[in-house]
Amino acid sequence: MNPSTLALLACLPIATVAVFLVGLRWPASRAMPLSYLTAAALALWVWKVPVRQVTAASLHGLLVALTLLYIIFGAILLLNTLRESGALKTIRRGFSDISPDRRVQVIIIAWLFGSFIEGSAGFGTPAAVAVPLMVGLGFPAMAAVVAGMVIQSTPVSFGALGTPILVGVNTGLKNDAGAIALSASQGFADWGDFLAAIGLKVAILHAVAGVLIPLFVVALMTRFFGPKRSFADGLRIWPFAIFAALAMILPYLLVARFLGPEFPSILGGLIGLAIVITAARKGFLMPGPDKVWDFGPRETWEAEWSGSIEIKDQDDAPDTLSLLRAWSPYVLVAILLIVTRLPELGVKQLITHPAVTLQWQNMLGTDISTKVVPLYLPGTIFIIVSTITFLLHGMSGRAFGRAWGVSGRTLVRASVALVFTVPMVQVFINSNGGAADYAKMPIALAEGVATLTGTTWPIFAPLVGGFGAFVAGSNTVSNMMFSLFQFGVGERIGADPGWIVALQAVGGAAGNIICVHNVVAASAVVGLMGREGSVIRKTLPAFLYYAIVPGCLGYAIVNGGALNLGGGLLVLIFAGLFVFARQQLAARPNE
Repeated sequence: MNPSTLALLACLPIATVAVFLVGLRWPASRAMPLSYLTAAALALWVWKVPVRQVTAASLHGLLVALTLLYIIFGAILLLNTLRESGALKTIRRGFSDISPDRRVQVIIIAWLFGSFIEGSAGFGTPAAVAVPLMVGLGFPAMAAVVAGMVIQSTPVSFGALGTPILVGVNTGLKNDAGAIALSASQGFADWGDFLAAIGLKVAILHAVAGVLIPLFVVALMTRFFGPKRSFADGLRIWPFAIFAALAMILPYLLVARFLGPEFPSILGGLIGLAIVITAARKGFLMPGPDKVWDFGPRETWEAEWSGSIEIKDQDDAPDTLSLLRAWSPYVLVAILLIVTRLPELGVKQLITHPAVTLQWQNMLGTDISTKVVPLYLPGTIFIIVSTITFLLHGMSGRAFGRAWGVSGRTLVRASVALVFTVPMVQVFINSNGGAADYAKMPIALAEGVATLTGTTWPIFAPLVGGFGAFVAGSNTVSNMMFSLFQFGVGERIGADPGWIVALQAVGGAAGNIICVHNVVAASAVVGLMGREGSVIRKTLPAFLYYAIVPGCLGYAIVNGGALNLGGGLLVLIFAGLFVFARQQLAARPNE
């Protein structure tokens, strides 16, 4: 079959999502079954994949969906436990003491705290932690989800202690003779040093694009959820937003340079938190008391903004918790995530031992295998911390029981969309080896794009990485699928393959902004099911910015400087954003 035709066919499951979920605003519980059927039909009748392989991929997807639901349940349980114990009431007061301004709060929670959690655990955990925390503080559920998704960009490439680089890129390249030869020719005696060098390239690309992400978050929040529906309300806080961005990004870059891929996000987020909270308490770059921004009264909110979970203080919740005790569950979550993920501490080896791991090798006689490590999942940590909170905060058994009951009912409503979303992804990814002898669908689509773009490929390389993460729900999986492909394209067009792979990794991070099953999971935590398309429409501009800017920068780098197509486009993009911001502010000068 013609490569272009094959690429168009491979695009159909994704086009189905775009048309029905995003365009026609169907809920994911209706759109994703249709996308799954499209992928399965293509796999069976065009790619001619055996029925047992499609079945095995679907079963593998169901098991992955169950692990996601387990994580969602743990996150909801922790939130409801904190609500019942009165901790959310204390945390809300604590943030008001730093600043009652919602723009400041979203930057601290989503950008800085979210980056730290991403570096610790990855795999969507920041949304499971930060999104419900924002809702508990009085944010509309949809505003919290949009903020939580947009920050799933800069920190993601170094999430879970560098997993997208150390596992994703490594798995994609480690057995390729060309990659090994390039590593040696560039003077890297150790393969790990070569991965670290790619990681530094990734960090540089992220640093340029990421400096505007906190400003994107507040501008989108004020535009879609503010009483005046104004970008200007968010843009007015630009000095603080840029300061917060640099407070995270500069340490992040230095860590990538001197410590490698494991710690940029976790240390960048932690150092940024310390710097920004200290500065905010001293009033540095903060809005004045007469310039504080908040959402409108709750009765003026649009119906679609609010989830089915109403997070408000219980009448019998205690009001005596100290700020330290109230925050202690989140501190425990962070500590346990780090302790269980640092191999040097030895805990990871214990909780991932084969004796406590559930495995199904070669499902139905195929090459597909699945593995669940219950003790390693963030859901287990959330449940453990919820139980500790029950004791630490002196809760009654009745209050803790209410938290479990509400969490269980919420989980049931979240399950329908995920049990079709993840199997669709797995059928799409595991579409190789059919009688038609076509490359798997993601590779067929990428090859079609590469054929069309030629030497301008660096500009489009992040979009392919983003597509991979959009489908798979994971930067790591996107890097596994496409790193070798991207490396090969770099060789064919005479560009440094290391930079092309770095562009892949950055695009894979950006794809998390619009990834369907991440949006479904984040929405489920706050009971926002059925409005996933609305979330993606609001986050799509941030994704396009984050995919295109690194692409233009990468093109400029691999072609020897700024005086080329990539550099010119980069100047136009930032100039356009600057002019747009000036126009928005000028249109509302005294508000």
